[in-house]
Amino acid sequence: MTAILFGVFAILVLLNVPVAVSLGLATITAIAATNTVPLMVVAQKLFTATDSFPLMAIPFFMIAGSLMEKGGISRRLIRFANALVGSLPGGLALVTVLASMFFAAISGSSPATVAAIGSIMIPAMVRQGYAKDFATATQASSGYIGVIIPPSIPMVTYGVVTGASIGALFMAGFVPGILIGAALMTVAFVIAKKNGYVGEQRANFKEVWTAFKDAFLALLMPVIILGGIYGGVFTPTEAANVAVIYGLVVGMFVYRELKWSDIPAVLRASAISTAMVMLIIATASAFGLLLTREMIPNKIANFFIGITDSKLILLILINLMLLVVGTFMETNAAIIILAPIFFPVIIQMGIDPIHFGVIMVINLAIGMITPPLGVNLFVACGLTKLPIERIIKANWAYLFVSLAVLALITYFPALSLWLPNLLQ
Repeated sequence: MTAILFGVFAILVLLNVPVAVSLGLATITAIAATNTVPLMVVAQKLFTATDSFPLMAIPFFMIAGSLMEKGGISRRLIRFANALVGSLPGGLALVTVLASMFFAAISGSSPATVAAIGSIMIPAMVRQGYAKDFATATQASSGYIGVIIPPSIPMVTYGVVTGASIGALFMAGFVPGILIGAALMTVAFVIAKKNGYVGEQRANFKEVWTAFKDAFLALLMPVIILGGIYGGVFTPTEAANVAVIYGLVVGMFVYRELKWSDIPAVLRASAISTAMVMLIIATASAFGLLLTREMIPNKIANFFIGITDSKLILLILINLMLLVVGTFMETNAAIIILAPIFFPVIIQMGIDPIHFGVIMVINLAIGMITPPLGVNLFVACGLTKLPIERIIKANWAYLFVSLAVLALITYFPALSLWLPNLLQ
């Protein structure tokens, strides 16, 4: 069954069949070929996998991000970021990364961050004389911070699969997200210096203060969400609902840029995105059920523990595997399949599950800027119509520094765990 399961899945992925369909067909084929499990089990698992209260956070965070984007939030965040760092060499590139970090604290989605910020910043950089491939690569790379700085949809998925605290995962993503953002800004600054990309006129204190006030309500949203979760006011799922109401009120009644006529489009786009994620979660859960039946997690756990009893070596092996998987598999699907496999290993080795959750999400997020899947690369290319080969070439420096920060976060758990431990 294991050979059929992975063999069919690998063939379908290589044939460019969507990941959710590949997982479902591989599961059905393996059951039909071996006849060890009633086929009805697949239908039952598809239903029970998505019949989860915590997973309700996913569509609501998507709706909240769309409402904030339609309500003029991305433009205000960009203006504030520009007031802070726009005057430095490569100022617009730095603004792109910083604005993506701000937007990450609203959207919870990497492709959404690329689209919302990139549609404004990439044309602005090109008009300012930046190379189009550099501008596109900068946005593609900075967009993956969207799933690290909370709220994060993959962190919700990891929390549901493993039982880890979603609130703790959110808090654990803050410092790593800031470190990655700082590293990407450093790369952008060095490349800009080398290529002579100058900054804009320095903003005075009054301009910075005005931009901050204009963006304040947007910046306040993650504070309300995380403060409410850690203050015991609401659960992460309820926080997603609060975020929707907050985004609606701010966009429609405060900034007055969100119209009632925009709501159907917001709901439609969020429904499509949610359906895609939920289908992946459902089919990946059925796939994972067969893995569990075949005791694959236990066998892999024993395999890793048999290789080494060193946390250092173990984390290197797991990182390498996750980096490879992230290049061709959708993030949520990878988490649902691999988190239950690795979870027994990390528990036996004494690795904190919250720390491991952050490591896993970062690894798979880096896959978003790595071919062949590289969803952020494709979204960014869609904005500029450049061939993906040019973006990949311009992206190497960002990829290298992302791996360096990943290593830092992996071997210094305090970087992830300091904030959750402080607020316990």
